[in-house]
Amino acid sequence: MAAMIVGCGSNTKKEEAAAAAAAKAKETADSLAAVERAAKEQMALELLPTLAAEPVFEITTNLGVMKIKLYKDTPKHRENFAKLALSGYYDGLLFHRVIKNFMIQGGDPNSKDPEKVNQYGQGGPGYQIPAEILPNHTHKKGALAAARKGDAANPLKESSGSQFYLVQDEAGCSSLNGEYTVFGETISGLDVIDKIASVETGAKDLPVNPVKIISIKLAE
Repeated sequence: MAAMIVGCGSNTKKEEAAAAAAAKAKETADSLAAVERAAKEQMALELLPTLAAEPVFEITTNLGVMKIKLYKDTPKHRENFAKLALSGYYDGLLFHRVIKNFMIQGGDPNSKDPEKVNQYGQGGPGYQIPAEILPNHTHKKGALAAARKGDAANPLKESSGSQFYLVQDEAGCSSLNGEYTVFGETISGLDVIDKIASVETGAKDLPVNPVKIISIKLAE
């Protein structure tokens, strides 16, 4: 019995040591990730003043590549989207809400973690963007617009800090004109929007097979 007790104690110490090592490794990884993230954010801030008036970004997904142009007359949304894209914020996120004959939506940081599936659509960088709703920017096919909370909780129609959607069907999205900020348009890859919009979806319009944003980078 003494031998059994000693053996049990030894196993417990090994488990505790392994847990401590794992916790230390995670702490180190998180610290390195934070440093890398800060460096990318600083680089993004330095690049912003050098961008074209209407910069073009390339959205690479596991179902194809789209190119989008940001509008110069929606400067708050232009700068915010560019800053997030240049800092790698969108890399690895999902198009978490896909509705055929309507639109495809992404940009929620929660979608990086499968354990937060019930919180998809609720995440962001912790701030909202003042509305820049202009009559000359409508929900045409390929339009890039900002998602937002509903009017009851958001009477000023402020936009999500990171979530966006791309219009797949103009008629289906026509009721959104004047209600959401449109701040860019797709200049190539409309077929990719159609492909994503056609995937099989489950609860809350989440694709059964993940549609991932591999990266959003400034186009060459």
